[in-house]
Amino acid sequence: MPRFCANLSMMFPELEMPRRFAAAREAGFKAVEVLRPYEYPVADVRGWLQDAGLEFVLLNSPPGKREGDRGLAGQPGREAEFRDALGKSLEYCVGLGAKMVHMMAGSVPEGTAREACEETFVENMYDAGIAARGMGIKLTLEPLNSRDAPNYLHNTAAKTRELISRIALDNVLLQYDLYHLQIMQGDLVENLRKNLDVVGPIQFSSLPGRNEPQYGEVNLPYVFDQIDALGYKGWVGCEYRPRGDTIEGLKGWGASYGLG
Repeated sequence: MPRFCANLSMMFPELEMPRRFAAAREAGFKAVEVLRPYEYPVADVRGWLQDAGLEFVLLNSPPGKREGDRGLAGQPGREAEFRDALGKSLEYCVGLGAKMVHMMAGSVPEGTAREACEETFVENMYDAGIAARGMGIKLTLEPLNSRDAPNYLHNTAAKTRELISRIALDNVLLQYDLYHLQIMQGDLVENLRKNLDVVGPIQFSSLPGRNEPQYGEVNLPYVFDQIDALGYKGWVGCEYRPRGDTIEGLKGWGASYGLG
């Protein structure tokens, strides 16, 4: 059975963030992820986590402070900002016991060659990977679809795998988000099979809409079964926006997995 973790940046929007941790535990989750916990002191988040008896799986690196920023790892000339963002990410990972951080690359700036962004990305990620490896932390790279994230540096599993090969560190992995990859390439199970050796976390939502898996055009319960059949033992993040009440939506798909 897949190990599902609740994405608290998107689930339980009817509750304030401190209460979402307890709500996730009551719904049957044993682990959570939060995209950007940085607006809360790390000690506060750790307290909510511990009170609920949850594991913290994954967070995103800070996206940057400029309008439209989607990450800093692939931004030439902003290496100092990237190092600061990496330091903040690792600080929160250590404070929360998280073992993975999604390192956001950013979109290719107007007037900048994509090749220059890739070179910056590989260099930054190599240095980041070395620093994170000493802390037992894995860095994940997530291809984002070109509809929601125009001109993002990498948007397919194949391109992300190429960058991982160039970085050449065993703690830099592919974050396999079913929503983004269905938009960009489809063939979700076969592409997962081909890339399983470099996959870290998996995430999902329905599409269109980014809602619960019982909606939309993809048979996600079938994909979950195939994830199991492939022997994947990592976390599967519920990165979706509930259509209505979170628990009611969860009951629609999670009962067979002990959730809801």
